[in-house]
Amino acid sequence: MLTDIENEKKEDHLKENQAVARKGRLGLIVGVLALLLMAGGVFSIYSESLKYESTDDAQIDGHLNPISTRVAGTVKAVFVEDNQYVQAGAPLLDLDTRDFEVALAQTKAQYAQSLAQLRSEEPNLPITVTSNQTDAATARAQLINADAAVSASEHDYAAALQQLAQAEANNGKAQSDLRRYRQLLDKQEVAQSEYDQYESAAKAQAAMVAAQKETVASQAKTIEQRKAQVSEKEYSLDQTLTNGPRQVLIRNASIQAHAAGLESIKAQIAQDELNIEYCHVVAPVAGLVSQRSAELGARVSTGQQLMMLVQTGDIWVTANFKETQLKMMRKGQHVSVAIDALDKTFEGYVESMPAATGDRTSALPPENATGNYVKVVQRLPVRIRFRAGQAGLNELRSGMSAEPKVYLQ
Repeated sequence: MLTDIENEKKEDHLKENQAVARKGRLGLIVGVLALLLMAGGVFSIYSESLKYESTDDAQIDGHLNPISTRVAGTVKAVFVEDNQYVQAGAPLLDLDTRDFEVALAQTKAQYAQSLAQLRSEEPNLPITVTSNQTDAATARAQLINADAAVSASEHDYAAALQQLAQAEANNGKAQSDLRRYRQLLDKQEVAQSEYDQYESAAKAQAAMVAAQKETVASQAKTIEQRKAQVSEKEYSLDQTLTNGPRQVLIRNASIQAHAAGLESIKAQIAQDELNIEYCHVVAPVAGLVSQRSAELGARVSTGQQLMMLVQTGDIWVTANFKETQLKMMRKGQHVSVAIDALDKTFEGYVESMPAATGDRTSALPPENATGNYVKVVQRLPVRIRFRAGQAGLNELRSGMSAEPKVYLQ
């Protein structure tokens, strides 16, 4: 009986060992299955992570248009408030235009005065041309007359020479007759009265020769005078021909100077009219008004910023990815963008890849020339554009945080 009990105990112990073995194998199987499932999950997550790159260093960007004045003045009216939406061309503010209107009136008066001066100067040009032509014609006529006078004097000189030669011939004959009659008188072959006649004739002929010599000398001096007059008339004609075009140039330059001054005043009129237009400031683009500092009665200077227009129709996401994330990233890849403020996800695409890292475009880029270089993973700004037509795009604002996920395949 004792043996039967021991056998039963042995059988029970054997059954317990078998049960424990079965539980151990089952636990091992479950553990292996769990590990396989975990490995599959990790592999699935890893495989999925290889399909996209994401970052939380991203925000919505848009164009911020500063509104400033192009002229100095006093604010007369303000038509908008902060956060107000305005269309392109909508009035924003007005400046007082009275100072510019007075300046425009003064400039127009200067224009009228300059125009009158130009009109009074223009007739002087043809008058100067006509006067120069008349002076030149007169000088030519005087030169011709002077040349003619020289020719006449030379002719008179030649005639005087001929008369002198004739007088000398007559004087020679008279002196010869006088000498012959003196011999005859000495021989008392002729009467004293007859000799006296020949003596008087000889003296008259000698006087005639002397007179003709004086005439020849006078005619020679006259020729010199006439030639000097010709030289004077030639110089006068040359001066007239030389100075005439110069006088025309002077008149023409004076007219051009008046015309240029007139154009300058016309340009000033256009500037004054523009200044009046600049006093009416309108929105260059559609957007929301922000940072309005313009107040009624305030004195503003040229270029002073008075408000900001934030465009809402042209926005994008600037995502600062690590440089190690850009290996497979390309322009045009699909992107999903989660917006924290709206708890919404929008669809987009990579519009452009970055041109430089953020530190290179910062105001004070780092310099690693000291030798203490520590490698830091850089971030580069990738621009992501929203796809048009999505609901809620009008709720997006510049500066909102975003989490883009760029799908690499």
